[in-house]
Amino acid sequence: MNREELKKILQSLNEEDYKNNVDLHIHTNESDGKMTPAELIKQVNTRALSFFSVTDHNTANAYYSSNILKEDTLITGIEFDCLYKANVIHILGYGIDTDNEDLKSLYSKNKIGSSLLIYRMLTLRNPEEVIEKIKLAGGIAVLAHPCCYWTLSLDEFVRDLVEMGLDGIEVYYKYKRLRKFVKFHKKTTVEKIADKYHLIKTGGTDSHGKKLL
Repeated sequence: MNREELKKILQSLNEEDYKNNVDLHIHTNESDGKMTPAELIKQVNTRALSFFSVTDHNTANAYYSSNILKEDTLITGIEFDCLYKANVIHILGYGIDTDNEDLKSLYSKNKIGSSLLIYRMLTLRNPEEVIEKIKLAGGIAVLAHPCCYWTLSLDEFVRDLVEMGLDGIEVYYKYKRLRKFVKFHKKTTVEKIADKYHLIKTGGTDSHGKKLL
């Protein structure tokens, strides 16, 4: 599907969809998750998800290590580690052409760059460049887990990213594990900001384990 078709699909999804049968934030062992892509496909089919996305850090290798691209419910994805206003932020890219040369220039050169946190922190990307290249790859750029970023004004924080071309924001996120302890803003605040800037609202479990959350 093209960018406009994907936008319509994402805009049609609501909180109940993300609670029950849509998961657009999943990691495999191609980055810092534990599931293999093949194991993930089995779980996706068992759960009968309407849509899912593999969003490994800085790599699209999961799409080449299995038949995952043949899944009708797949929305291609990736998650880039970026540095922005003294925050390590994550920008998700959806509907990307994983073979796009502009986007591939941002991929990690090896497994360490997609799995080892310390190394990832040493190779943070520029969010403006990431957003630009996601779009050059036909994708939609979304800010992940926004409640985790330290800023006095999340509105201004997001507004500046919107000016860079940000398309969406991850509203439906459970903030479990470590993220529940570094949560600086409320979900209601994120929803208001999404509405104010007409951003696409997405969501996902951010699963890293052997089972989908």
